[in-house]
Parts: sequence; C-alpha cells; structure tokens
Amino acid sequence: MNDKNKKWIDAKKRFRLSDTHIQMARELGMNPKKFGSLANDKQEPWKAPLPDFIEDIYFKRFKKDKPDVVKKLK
Repeated sequence: MNDKNKKWIDAKKRFRLSDTHIQMARELGMNPKKFGSLANDKQEPWKAPLPDFIEDIYFKRFKKDKPDVVKKLK
C-alpha cells in the first residue's frame, strides 16, 4: 500500500464515506487532507454533509449521479 492510498483509506474511515464517494472525490481531484474543513456541517449548519457535497459537485462536473464502474480501495 502506498502513501496515497493510505490517505484515502484514512479519509474513508474518518468521514464514513463509501467506495463510491471516495472514487468520485478522486476523479474530481479533491485532496483528502482538506476533508476536515469541508465536513464540519455540525458547526456550520449551512454546509451540506460531505457525501452530499461530493455527489453535488460530481453531478455538476460529469452530468451523472455516480461513476460507471466503482473500484474498491485496497
């Protein structure tokens, strides 16, 4: 396991994301280190929860709800 995959696996566990959300975030070019500032919807109620935010941005960019093929992290 290389360092990049470890960061994504840690982000998946910490923010309780699915493999689909992780793949969408990777395709969008998001940085897993920055998820903490995006996932504070409890302190800032105007923000959407992180999984919803990723889905919205993915739909805006690619015009589809989810990736065609979902690959699992190892």
